Amino acid sequence: MARQTIRTTKGRGRLYDSILDTVGDTPVIRINNLAPEGIELYVKAEFFNPAASVKDRLALNIIEAAERSGALKPGQTVVEATSGNTGIGLAMVCAQKGYPLVVTMAESFSVERRRLMRLLGAKVVLTPKAEKGTGMYNKAVELAKEHGWFLAHQFETEANADIHEATTGREILGDFDGKRLDYFVTGYGTGGTATGVARVLKKERPEVKIVLAEPANAALVSSGTPQERSADGAPAVSHPAFQPHPIQGWTPDFIPLVLQEALDKNVLEEVVPIPGPEGIEWSKKLASREGILTGISGGATFAVAMKIAESAEKGTVILAMLPDTGERYLSTPLFQDIPEDMDEAEQALSKSTPGYQLG
Repeated sequence: MARQTIRTTKGRGRLYDSILDTVGDTPVIRINNLAPEGIELYVKAEFFNPAASVKDRLALNIIEAAERSGALKPGQTVVEATSGNTGIGLAMVCAQKGYPLVVTMAESFSVERRRLMRLLGAKVVLTPKAEKGTGMYNKAVELAKEHGWFLAHQFETEANADIHEATTGREILGDFDGKRLDYFVTGYGTGGTATGVARVLKKERPEVKIVLAEPANAALVSSGTPQERSADGAPAVSHPAFQPHPIQGWTPDFIPLVLQEALDKNVLEEVVPIPGPEGIEWSKKLASREGILTGISGGATFAVAMKIAESAEKGTVILAMLPDTGERYLSTPLFQDIPEDMDEAEQALSKSTPGYQLG
């Protein structure tokens, strides 16, 4: 009998001063069961961040950049519009640093997100779903002006893409040091990941093709229609190509100013629309075939990576971003056909032995 190897761990070799020091350095993981033969397919698992999403990075940098500049005063209330993940990240950061936080969020986003933010000490102000992303954005602006609060400005601030240039992009360079990498695939909410990582890859790994994914029924970038903006770069109106879609965290009803940098510099090789149901399907496949639990946005990004993989030459290496965890989607279509009670097969298993059966 072959000798079995027991997995061991040694700790990280350091003690952390706070939860905030654990942000970043998320793992790149190989896809073994779903990748086409001859293709190396990897995912960057951002749910390893402490509040379980890629938005922990920008939340931390927005607050610390504002502290450094003096824009955020001790004890001042922070306010931001968010579909959830940025708000959860900000709630974690503000809880640790002692800032009150108010989040504005359209009522259409999953209830577990608002409950998580409230658990972390934030106040959550809901806005009508008919007003879409611009409605929750404008509400945050109103509250900041009325009360003298610090508006985080995730869709416009330089601190957003800067942190992905300084961390996410550098991590990718380090993990693929001396190794082939042909494609980097990401969706966009604010555009910080795409823009920040593109700054690094285009400079130091220009052979890597950067592919942007967006919802098929809200293909704002693919439409070619420019975003109307106010003087400060904020959206002036809802983008005409937007329609409601199930990929929470992706593509508000405007093209964020942070993403505009990547568009203006033409650093994206391709923009690929993906239907929401395909994102849901690939999220489920990642869970059931790879043991990787990611949300609909991660499934949609992975769906685009799989489209590339299916037509790529053998030896191609692809990296896809997984922005968050599937647990953030319990009340969404991702889980709507996952039963709470036993199905017929599970009932049959229960009855296959005499004891401990439910009545």
